[in-house]
Amino acid sequence: MPRNVPRGRGIRVSLLESIGEPRDLRALDEEQMRDLAAEIRRFLVANVARTGGHLGPNLGVVELTLGLHRVFDSPRDSLVFDTGHQSYVHKLVTGRQNFDTLRQESGLAGYPDRAESKHDIVESSHASSSLSWADGISRARVLTGEGDRYVVAVVGDGALTGGMAWEAVNNIAADKDRKVVIVVNDNGRSYAPTIGGLANHLGQLRQKTIDKVRTLPVYEDTLDAVKHRLQNGGTVGRFAYKSLHAAKKGIKDWWAPQGLFEDLGLKYIGPIDGHDQAVVEEALAQAKAYEGPVIVHALTEKGRGYAPARAHEADQFHAVGVIDPTTGEPLAAGGAASWTSVFGEEIAAIADERADIVGITGAMLIPVGLKTMAERHPDRVIDVGIAEQHALTSAAGLAFGGLHPVVAIYATFLNRAYDQLLMDVALHRAGVTVVLDRAGVTGPDGPSHHGMWDLSLLQSVPGIHIAAPRDAETLREELREAVAVDDAPTVVRFSKGTVGEPIQALERLADGVDVLARRGTAKPDAREGRDERDVLLVGVGTMAATALEVSERLEAQGISSTVVDPRWALPVPGSIVSMAARHRLVVSIEDGVRAGGVGARIRQEMRAAGVDTALNEVGLPVEFLAHGSRAQVLERAGVTARQIAQDTLAQVLGTKVPFARPLAGQELPTGQLPQL
Repeated sequence: MPRNVPRGRGIRVSLLESIGEPRDLRALDEEQMRDLAAEIRRFLVANVARTGGHLGPNLGVVELTLGLHRVFDSPRDSLVFDTGHQSYVHKLVTGRQNFDTLRQESGLAGYPDRAESKHDIVESSHASSSLSWADGISRARVLTGEGDRYVVAVVGDGALTGGMAWEAVNNIAADKDRKVVIVVNDNGRSYAPTIGGLANHLGQLRQKTIDKVRTLPVYEDTLDAVKHRLQNGGTVGRFAYKSLHAAKKGIKDWWAPQGLFEDLGLKYIGPIDGHDQAVVEEALAQAKAYEGPVIVHALTEKGRGYAPARAHEADQFHAVGVIDPTTGEPLAAGGAASWTSVFGEEIAAIADERADIVGITGAMLIPVGLKTMAERHPDRVIDVGIAEQHALTSAAGLAFGGLHPVVAIYATFLNRAYDQLLMDVALHRAGVTVVLDRAGVTGPDGPSHHGMWDLSLLQSVPGIHIAAPRDAETLREELREAVAVDDAPTVVRFSKGTVGEPIQALERLADGVDVLARRGTAKPDAREGRDERDVLLVGVGTMAATALEVSERLEAQGISSTVVDPRWALPVPGSIVSMAARHRLVVSIEDGVRAGGVGARIRQEMRAAGVDTALNEVGLPVEFLAHGSRAQVLERAGVTARQIAQDTLAQVLGTKVPFARPLAGQELPTGQLPQL
């Protein structure tokens, strides 16, 4: 096939445009493959620069992905990408070359998506799970009589810091007849440089090579025959076998110390140059010919072929916003401080004051804001790798030892550590603070990255305290209040992106609740002999701004309201229950799932106190929400000031449940409600 492939009358297309499905790659020669790899890198830089996305990881897996699709037969052979942020090249060669709306609403997903292609399998973007998927799929193939189909898992060295990966390896290695190929994409990084004993071991392997002959079936057959004869040759034969086996292992470990993998029972190929197309395909073909569990160790460079990415020491353009494709510089003008930066500055300041503060993160030092603290106090910031479960239990141990650990992770990744938070931290009344970055709706990364589950999950943890700051100042306040608690877990959650304008409180009540607004005229309550307003609006965290806008819209329709920010959503402040009794309707607004969320907990506390005021819980549906901007996702879910105000008006006027408590002698109107 020539460099430019004819299509129709005089119309010529690029090599990439000529690839409609993976099998088209097999018609290309060595030179064309090099040209295609270069074209793909140019395509990625040009397109991701316009939309934002995971650039560095995809630039690093071009040859590796092309090799996978040339050696294996997707979708008959199953390709599983750990996390999936490195699947852009896979998308390009499986018929998805329109990147104009990458990660935008109704556009191409930033991760594998079954709805997009039969070649996509795992949609979850949580790391370290691909090998468990590979274990399950390969078992299913054997049990259904399709054991000739291969399962290939592409896992990064960073993901191998997660314990779940090794649980899967333990099971895969136990069955020699399953056709599982584990490709370790080793670029020395997850988000940042990979840490820990595994990283050190892989670092040793990067300096060595291995003889490919060991994966040939004849090699195994010969070894088995010699082993059998020697072990059945009496005392002398068994002694000879043990001596030769020990000598062979010693020589192998000196020449290429791959023992970590082979001791688990897996054949090991590598390390190989993951950017040499011929070498990559040769190694994958060897692994395929072995017909059993094999690890192929490929060395790659994150950001390969793009100088700005390679020069970016922090993360080599792991994920970027809209950038100048030539310089790599962001095009969006710098604006307000981010939630993460406010946290980062404050936790570093607290660490300056208190020697017992210890930061913990899971391979996300910079994204969660612990870099400044690490620079000032390097011995008190711990990166445990992609191991959230370990992070929480280790934190419990640190607390037992007299320290106050602050575990900073993305809200979506707390899901993985629920048991440890419940049984290791809360049960032992450990003073541990968990800081949840990117809580609520995060936007373009899609279902796996929305931090929308935490408020509901955490409601069931006994003794927990949950703070949701509305602005930078309350974040600083609540973080300091959280680390002051030494006998229970505390949680501080905040959104992705920039902090909004400060929201001043009219009054702070005795239990810490902030009253943000009182609008409209209070009306007499004949039952209680006191005045009451129509609606109590409870805005949780960043939704306080939405609650204020709802209040303004209601005031324009003659509906009075009080707006409060609980600051600490759990335990439910007593003042909120008391105020609920003096309003005709309570509306709670949160950016977590409403099932079992803060609103549900307020309702339970109200009922326990004998308060029968109706309550409407506004939040996210129990659904996996597709990617889009935060505003677009909230619009689809109906969590907007306009929609909430419209619903609340109907509830106050008695035309929509839950009905507000009617005023004495009130006659419910009929007819169409005004549109807000």
